[in-house]
Parts: sequence; structure tokens; C-alpha cells
Amino acid sequence: MTQTLKIDFVSDIACPWCAVGLGGLERALDTLKGVVGADISFHPFELNPNMPVGGQNGLEHIGEKYGMAPAQIRASRDMIRERAAGVGFVMNTSDDSRIYNTFDAHRLLAWAKEEGRQLDLKRRLLALNFTDQADPGDHEALVAGAEDVGLDGAAARAVLESDRYADQVRAEEALWQSRGISSVPAVVVNDRYLISGGQPPEEFERQLRAIAAEAEAAVR
Repeated sequence: MTQTLKIDFVSDIACPWCAVGLGGLERALDTLKGVVGADISFHPFELNPNMPVGGQNGLEHIGEKYGMAPAQIRASRDMIRERAAGVGFVMNTSDDSRIYNTFDAHRLLAWAKEEGRQLDLKRRLLALNFTDQADPGDHEALVAGAEDVGLDGAAARAVLESDRYADQVRAEEALWQSRGISSVPAVVVNDRYLISGGQPPEEFERQLRAIAAEAEAAVR
């Protein structure tokens, strides 16, 4: 019998490791089909909540924020690109890539959850940012992304042009930070187990299998 796990995926559209982690999680769940299922909800975390409209060059921003030299940043970028490719995600980052504000993307994801398309939109917005190299704070890009996954464009635009879900996003961010989440991706399973970082599929599979076995044993 399939053991369905509750998975809370705390992440940001601007986080490359979140794309890697989601890919790893989904591949693990494919492998575990028939043994482990998942009810996945995405929750907001802003790596750069004060990022202005139009964003900032990524090489410049990461250097300023983490004190990394350009050579270090490029080496890390190449490694992340390779890890992303390993889970089927195309990472087109370069020295010209920019880091953008993601608050409105999180608002749109909150709406998409109510529409039953949150996972689809999450995948699309990660690709919008890292594969397409588009601005996930631009309303036209967000509306197009919503339409790409079958959501109503006019309804998406109405959300973005209002302040709907703003309080919800801020409250969720505060909640997860109060629970000790300070970096992403953070994958919380059954409100109890934390899987941190962009783990490979094999590690997600190992941990999810163990959690499912423990959950099954608890109800016997």
C-alpha cells in the first residue's frame, strides 16, 4: 500500500539549489511510485527581500553578499548547472544573469495552490528564472508563466495587480523562519523530518523510504 507523506517545500524562485532539490525530490518520488506518495505544498522564502525592481547582476550580488571572488562564483555556478542537468533541469546562468525580487511570484504561487496548479507553476517559474533568464518579478512574464501551465491569465493578472496574498506570504515566511528555517530548500516531511539542501534523488529516496516505513509501523 502506498504511504502518502505530507511534504512542505520551503523555497525561493531565485534559489538555484531549490530547482535542483525539486528535481531530486520528484525523481525520487517517481522511483518510489507505489510505495511512497506525496502531498506537496510550496511555501515562500525570499533570499533577497530587498532586491529592487529590475534586480542586480548575479556575479556582482553574490560577490557582495557572500564575499566570493568571481572565479569561485563561476566554479559554483558550473557545479550547480551540472547538478541541475542531472535531474533534467536546464540552468542557463552566466556572468550576465540577474537576481530579481520574487515577492509577486510567491503571491502567484499562493493563488495557484487554490487553483490546484501550484506544483506546475512552481516548475514553470523556476524555469522562467533560470532557463529562460527572464524576470520573475515582471507581471507580464508571470502571467505568461501562469498561462503556460493552464491557469487563467486574466485571473493571474488580477492577483498581481492587487495586493492579494501579500499578508499570507509574509505570514508564511515569518512562520517558517520561526520554526528555524534560515536557508532553502528546506523539505519538511510529515511536520517532523527536515531534509535540507538540494539533495540528489538517491538521498531523497533513502530518506523518504525510511520516513514512510516509520509512518507505516506507527499505525500497525
